[in-house]
Amino acid sequence: MYSPKFTITNTILVAIGKIEAAEEVLKNAPLLPLWEKQFKDDAVLRAVYHGTHLEGNPLSKEEAEGILTGKQVVARSRDIQEIINYRNVLDFVDQEAKKGISRITEQIIKKLHRILVDKTLPADQAGEYRDKQVVVRDIQTGAVVFKPPVALEVPYLMREFVYWLNYSDPESLHPVIKAGIAHYELVRIHPFFDGNGRTARVLATLILFLGGYDIRRFFSLEEYYDRDAIAYYESLKKAQSGDLTPWLEYFCYGASVEFQRVKDKVLKLSKDVKLKNKFGGKQLFLNERQIKIMEHIQDVGFLQNKMFAILFPELSEDTVLREVKDLIDKGVLKKVGRTKSARYVLND
Repeated sequence: MYSPKFTITNTILVAIGKIEAAEEVLKNAPLLPLWEKQFKDDAVLRAVYHGTHLEGNPLSKEEAEGILTGKQVVARSRDIQEIINYRNVLDFVDQEAKKGISRITEQIIKKLHRILVDKTLPADQAGEYRDKQVVVRDIQTGAVVFKPPVALEVPYLMREFVYWLNYSDPESLHPVIKAGIAHYELVRIHPFFDGNGRTARVLATLILFLGGYDIRRFFSLEEYYDRDAIAYYESLKKAQSGDLTPWLEYFCYGASVEFQRVKDKVLKLSKDVKLKNKFGGKQLFLNERQIKIMEHIQDVGFLQNKMFAILFPELSEDTVLREVKDLIDKGVLKKVGRTKSARYVLND
């Protein structure tokens, strides 16, 4: 039976403590509907872009966003398809988590892979275990850096792995650690011809969601990995010794960095808690310009007319003033002073 070897170090404990603290803040932070949608859309974009860029997809973040929003992007069809597939698999993970599935089966893992490689791998390889030996080579040198288990062992190893996923003691194994182990083990087994890294990362996300660590779908671990791909692959390589501790330290620390980043961004807009309470629990709808005004005031502390051109170079002063007046009428802002040097601040 599969039994991963690792040690719970102080680095892991500190990271999980930060994750717990961030998760608690995010779980209880009320957000205006438009802000919540923007956070989720941003997380999807970051996951899609960095998750494919990490595997060599050359498209820019702006091009990825264009594809996700239905714009025409001139690029190789395979690169475009990888973006679409990653978005589709995130939708699938979200749906499975909302259903509250009790077990992660081999069929689910195969489904993740099938979505991820749709139209980029031959149909008979999509969602099917490999039947030949493969090796992982260094992109630059061509040297073999990893030789996965032989193909005949894959079905047996996957059955063991999935059994461990579903029957490991939830009281003794934190969901973040479980997600990290699953990420590594799927990469190690390398059950598919291609797309194993993407499948492993998406599987880890699903495990976090099912373990209650979805932080409102605002996070993207892919961005952390992609920002220093060498460190990501080196951390995975260290675990080949059989001791997963260095990899889990890296994985848990990365999750804590991303969770805290999201927490800080949410807290930056924490004034909406006061707004919600001020209006008897009713949330206000703010348009994108008004959100930008609010973010500026939270950064600087106030807004003046002379800042309008900097904040909205494409808009007239009268147009910005209409947005500000609407916020005043809603009781969100108040004006301090009467001349053009007057300041607009949050209405306490």
